Amino acid sequence: MDGIMNSPKIYEKRFCVFSFPQNASSSHYSLPLLFPLHHITIHHHYFIHPHPQHHHHPPLFTHHPSSSNSHPFHTLQLAVSTSITRAHHLKNHNNPSSLKTLVHPKTYGGYSIDLKFGTPPQTFPFVLDTGSSLVWLPCYSHYLCSKCNSFSNNNTPKFIPKDSFSSKFVGCRNPKCAWVFGSDVTSHCCKLAKAAFSNNNNCSQTCPAYTVQYGLGSTAGFLLSENLNFPAKNVSDFLVGCSVVSVYQPGGIAGFGRGEESLPAQMNLTRFSYCLLSHQFDESPENSDLVMEATNSGEGKKTNGVSYTAFLKNPSTKKPAFGAYYYITLRKIVVGEKRVRVPRRMLEPDVNGDGGFIVDSGSTLTFMERPIFDLVAEEFVKQVNYTRARELEKQFGLSPCFVLAGGAETASFPEMRFEFRGGAKMRLPVANYFSLVGKGDVACLTIVSDDVAGQGGAVGPAVILGNYQQQNFYVECDLENERFGFRSQSCQKRVY
Repeated sequence: MDGIMNSPKIYEKRFCVFSFPQNASSSHYSLPLLFPLHHITIHHHYFIHPHPQHHHHPPLFTHHPSSSNSHPFHTLQLAVSTSITRAHHLKNHNNPSSLKTLVHPKTYGGYSIDLKFGTPPQTFPFVLDTGSSLVWLPCYSHYLCSKCNSFSNNNTPKFIPKDSFSSKFVGCRNPKCAWVFGSDVTSHCCKLAKAAFSNNNNCSQTCPAYTVQYGLGSTAGFLLSENLNFPAKNVSDFLVGCSVVSVYQPGGIAGFGRGEESLPAQMNLTRFSYCLLSHQFDESPENSDLVMEATNSGEGKKTNGVSYTAFLKNPSTKKPAFGAYYYITLRKIVVGEKRVRVPRRMLEPDVNGDGGFIVDSGSTLTFMERPIFDLVAEEFVKQVNYTRARELEKQFGLSPCFVLAGGAETASFPEMRFEFRGGAKMRLPVANYFSLVGKGDVACLTIVSDDVAGQGGAVGPAVILGNYQQQNFYVECDLENERFGFRSQSCQKRVY
């Protein structure tokens, strides 16, 4: 948990051979926070999947089948579920203009939402992550999570594919496989098939296994086509990752980034918004709303009181994964009334894709490249009239820290704000960038950095705006108008 979510995300691809049912696109199968930041690597994991068994039943039945091997369509449970789902469809034939789900603050420094997958639906918590695109969940009763004992509650429910009538493998020829592995995935599958199978013309293998790297954590598994269920809307043929092994990742992640495999893209959302409660790194029963909209609101229409700045595309073709991030153009960082002289080359991504400012709900603390961080920290040191607490800086890994001689109640710190292209100004409450540590008489700047940099500056985004700095802000990603919006408010009040 030490900064896992606060480093740039890199992707690379490798391919491997698996034994799957040949008609992978339609087969049912039985497969044997933390803080996200990203990289996809396909390693040589070998999971062997048995061919599905087909059971034949009489066309009519009047009792609940007792056999655990009964075909799922002929179970009473499925009949109940499909009947209710069908009723919802008929009663609410028009797609709802917006959907809501609750956002919960978590002990690991992130925020989670609950989503339902499968038929009948199975409910799971997911980390809300705007810095990645794949949606994945723990799969199988034997899901293995290494180094997850540090989490207070790692008894995460597991998705059981064989209990869902709608679960299917994603085939290598399925266009959705290319969302994750790139447009050349089919040719790779064919080459692997020729090398591994006697039938040289067989290119209908299952989409390769994925591995997603999140800083120190990772997850690996297979891509499924499933139903995503909301009370008033069902999304069929939704691409979801079925992870069978993870490191430091006990639960699933809902990718809200800009990739084709993200939840907003698959649901054709025009905008989504959230308001993150102020968290104390606990399992608070309080919650707020994530609002998802799929209707056109009209060009230029603004939400009351919201300041907007345009999204920025990363120009690099060498690092396509960076295209999944929500970049916005930072013009200034101001501490007190003093402008911090950030090197201009770091404020926007360059031709190599490095530099720039992104918004990431999956990161806890805001990350700044060392040249930017040092300038910001230096300005606070100049303006704050408290003694440095250097021993606690070493202990907590935060800097600078100050001893509050008069107590926390009377403490005073300079304002910090980000100014963006178009004039939008994000004025952070002091609680969003200073936090009490130790016995509560020391306050530390809750922005982090490291000593890793490439030649000439940043590698990846230069500034990653974490969820700690987004607390008590209404945040809106307007995908229709390609802009990012925000306004300061208490997230305990549902003002949307």
